[in-house]
Amino acid sequence: GAGVAAAARCCASCGQAVSVLSAARRVVTVLCADLVGFTTLSESRDHEETRELLTRYFDDARRIIGRYGGTVEKFIGDAVMAVWGVPTSHEDDAELAVRAGLELVTRVADMGEDVGVHGLAARVGVVTGEVAVTVGAEQQGMVAGDAVNTASRVQSVAGPGQVWVDETTRLLSSGAVTYADAGSHQLKGKADPMPLWSARAVVAAR
Repeated sequence: GAGVAAAARCCASCGQAVSVLSAARRVVTVLCADLVGFTTLSESRDHEETRELLTRYFDDARRIIGRYGGTVEKFIGDAVMAVWGVPTSHEDDAELAVRAGLELVTRVADMGEDVGVHGLAARVGVVTGEVAVTVGAEQQGMVAGDAVNTASRVQSVAGPGQVWVDETTRLLSSGAVTYADAGSHQLKGKADPMPLWSARAVVAAR
């Protein structure tokens, strides 16, 4: 975030080469997911069991997201944030993110049954929009902007075991995914209620 002089070869604040720190604006799809009721769950289970459950969840999330061409930006607590469109963008990035979200919520439900945590669920928000991309950054710090914040807000209002998306993501992926109207929601930081859609099923092969 430090200012860099036009002729500078390195950042005067951190010493990184300017080419590594260059920023660009790009349209990406952001996925945010978390476990529903994880705080209550962690209070009632052994700490080691909770750690193992989280490790398994993160490993599955990383595998699923990677298989659909996404990049995990960060893990925080029980939350996952991933992005499609950087470093390489594809025409079906929005569709791939929704497919990954649907597989992730299914996997979490199955994992809950496997470990005896009945009712374990994930909820996912997927938003497509313009962000600032830090070229050369890996994982945390790759993207920043309204789409990132909005994806987190959408995830927070999504139903357990559901994948909710914004209008742009729905339009870009509706040829392969069916949706149900989830209504309009007043999200923190948004002046007007935002229409959201719940992904139901994948109906087309890639």
